[in-house]
Amino acid sequence: MSKKNVKTNAMRILDLEKINHNELSYPVTKDHVDGITVAKSLGKDLKTVYKTLVTQARSRVYYVFVIPVAENLSLKKAARACGEKNLEMIHVRDINKVTGYIRGGCSPIGMKKTYPTYIDQSAKDIETITVSAGKVGYQVELSPDDLINLIKGQYADLIAD
Repeated sequence: MSKKNVKTNAMRILDLEKINHNELSYPVTKDHVDGITVAKSLGKDLKTVYKTLVTQARSRVYYVFVIPVAENLSLKKAARACGEKNLEMIHVRDINKVTGYIRGGCSPIGMKKTYPTYIDQSAKDIETITVSAGKVGYQVELSPDDLINLIKGQYADLIAD
């Protein structure tokens, strides 16, 4: 199957919901590809390509955070945004069990369950953002407001100073 014919679950959800988006692909090597490399492969500004991070609170609740690929998540700010005392990143080995996705292909769209999701407020200032389409080698570009509405998320200040 050529890359043009691949439809990920996230892409199918966007199609089903009739959300305007662009489907993008990038070359994948056997080495893990980080978000900065993905952005450069796509010819996108680092400020418009976002990564999806999953955390867990002591309350056992999972929270999802979507931030620019070149930035770091402030766990303090993230905890404040969701009303928790503190958060920890989940272990890489747990990503599939929690989200249904794998490392490098975790999308905020179409996870196994709907988790409280926060997108960094920097997304409000740009026309479109690019996030994982749910499979390594694939991304989707869409309006940040469309993404917020689809995943029932909210904007928050999340980036480490």
